[in-house]
Amino acid sequence: MAMVSRLIFEMVKWRARRGLASDLERFADVKKDAKQRGVRGETFAYCYLRRLGYVFLARNYVPRGAKGEIDLVGYDGHTLAFVEVRTRTARGDRAALPELSVTVEKQQVLARTAKRFLLEQHLKACPMRFDAVAIEEVGGASPVVRLHKAAFSPQM
Repeated sequence: MAMVSRLIFEMVKWRARRGLASDLERFADVKKDAKQRGVRGETFAYCYLRRLGYVFLARNYVPRGAKGEIDLVGYDGHTLAFVEVRTRTARGDRAALPELSVTVEKQQVLARTAKRFLLEQHLKACPMRFDAVAIEEVGGASPVVRLHKAAFSPQM
């Protein structure tokens, strides 16, 4: 009897490991799709903002030794704009408002990262703001783009 239960236990363990592996593969595919969607969105936002007259200093700025990333940094006229790009895929009736995903915590990280950017680049005092670009991908149609200038203003 002990031999049979041991055999059943080993079969269950083997099946669980096999099931876990397929779940991990599915999770990796979802992460890969999200990363590709983000890169597509950032590239689209870059081209969109260039057409509006932005002059960019940096893309995907990551400070050395600190957490955070700023998608785009550039001038809109005489104002230095730190741009956060959010991309979502619209699914059915559910409205995906990407701009709502810029949480207070994300705003604080962006402000801290912007401060590091200013220090590292030795930029003089100039007017600045934080913009958000929301991109909604709709299957078979052009993406819907919304630019929110001065989307938030954290204390710096």
